[in-house]
Amino acid sequence: MTTQTTDSVRNSTLVAAGIFLSRISGLIRTSLLAAVLGTSAAATAFTTAIRIPNVLQNLLGEGVLSASFIPVYAKQVQADTRNNTEEAGQTAGVVAGLLLVLTSLLVLVGVAGARPITRAIAWGLKGDTFELAVTLTRITFAGVGLLVLSAWCLGILNTHDRFFLSYTAPVMWNAAQIAVLAFVALRSWGQADAAEAVAWAVFVGSALQLLIQLPAVFSVARGLNISLDTTRAGVGEIWRRFVPAVLGRGVVQLSAFLDLALASLLHVSAIAALYYAQTLYILPISVFAMSVAAAELPVMSRLGHDPPTILFRVERGFGRIGFYICFVAVAYLTAGALIANGLFATIGDLLGRDAFGDDQAVQVGLILGAYSLGLPALAASRLLQNALYAQGDTRGPAIIAVQRVIVATAVGVVLMFQLDRLLVVDGLVSGWDDVPWPRLLEPIEASFRVNDDLPLRMGAVGLALGSAVGAWIELSLLRRLLAQNLGRHVHLMRPFRALVVPSIAAAVIMLGLHLADLSILPAPIEAMVVLVAGGAVYVFLALAWGVEEARRLVKVARNVFGSN
Repeated sequence: MTTQTTDSVRNSTLVAAGIFLSRISGLIRTSLLAAVLGTSAAATAFTTAIRIPNVLQNLLGEGVLSASFIPVYAKQVQADTRNNTEEAGQTAGVVAGLLLVLTSLLVLVGVAGARPITRAIAWGLKGDTFELAVTLTRITFAGVGLLVLSAWCLGILNTHDRFFLSYTAPVMWNAAQIAVLAFVALRSWGQADAAEAVAWAVFVGSALQLLIQLPAVFSVARGLNISLDTTRAGVGEIWRRFVPAVLGRGVVQLSAFLDLALASLLHVSAIAALYYAQTLYILPISVFAMSVAAAELPVMSRLGHDPPTILFRVERGFGRIGFYICFVAVAYLTAGALIANGLFATIGDLLGRDAFGDDQAVQVGLILGAYSLGLPALAASRLLQNALYAQGDTRGPAIIAVQRVIVATAVGVVLMFQLDRLLVVDGLVSGWDDVPWPRLLEPIEASFRVNDDLPLRMGAVGLALGSAVGAWIELSLLRRLLAQNLGRHVHLMRPFRALVVPSIAAAVIMLGLHLADLSILPAPIEAMVVLVAGGAVYVFLALAWGVEEARRLVKVARNVFGSN
């Protein structure tokens, strides 16, 4: 194995470790949130208040900085090392200054205009749920502004191979909310008061996430000086990449807003249920796909236009990603409700809270299963996007993002209103209710969807299915674009061929155990038994089919357990 490949594996492992800690703390936070708020109207208001200000983080945060700032900064750092200069630090200071001004203005607009913004985006919310969402949005807007600056820190630290701290920092964001949620749960606060307390914890956690990274940033970025001097070397190139990257992220944000707006037209539980399902859905993308993609971006940026090496790194990277992503997708598809129940209902049981029960587990599990159909495509797309960013192409991925959103929205709209008539009662999907059948693009009557006491509904599954279809469209188009830019075919299906039989066998085992009567076991133990059994079969057959990542996993396991 070459030194470059060894460094890549080490860096992606550090990223994965940091993200893993962050996401585990996020699962604890989400489990506590589910225990306290469930899929109630207060949960919907809080989730809305988290997602609306997220426009700042999505438009100006990690994704855009990865496309525009990191490639230029990485080349400047390399040049500074050769020539003993400090151009990179000066460029980083200008970017920080511009982000400070821009995010401050947007935060002021968000706080002052929280009511019309919430009305424009989540137009289906009514009454007290809408009023609570407005209050919480004002609180969370300022916190998300701080997360944009945190993403700037991440870009600098990643370029200097300081991966672990930057990807562990979100633990602070989660920890602040965990502390407040635990306090609220033990004090038996009302759901509206609890939601407001957690919103303030979001702000505090955002500040902590930024502050913990700043000392490391100032220690590695030589010559860093915050300014607005746009004549500095490299700033023009960053701006040239920045505009199309923002447009591309704007499309992604538009997709998120469309999902939020459409979900607000479904049963009142839909927004919160989507949030819980997305927490689990994003976990493997963050740990496996983003870890490899983030580690590869600075390296590919320094390579320049070197098609054979870039393709080697892309295809090898997806080989490492695909092994894990395929198993997670199969697990979510066959045992999503069991996983949701084991994670989100258990803490509620321990705290004597019943806000998240069997019906909520089935609802979230089916949404998660629908999302999982697009999981491999989404994972591969993250790697291809960064390969294109490293080549300086931010316009192409932005155009493709528009196409993905159109497809996902069209499919979701067609399915969601019809599926919102499908009920969940006593932990089972009970069939269609007697609500008058709506026309194709017409929601059910407001009296049925805003009532928090009526049975849960499945409309959000339609949105998740639309997202899955859009993910595969995006992957196909990104693959074609990268092949055109490099003049070579991009092979991504090779890892899948060796994983077909292991995936099918694991699915059969997990589905069989899920359908068997294991209810005598506590929910977390039942979920663990199903996942371990399926995982063991998956790894064994992957070894038999010669999958390299399976061999590496077994070797690591032997080293860890053998050392004990």
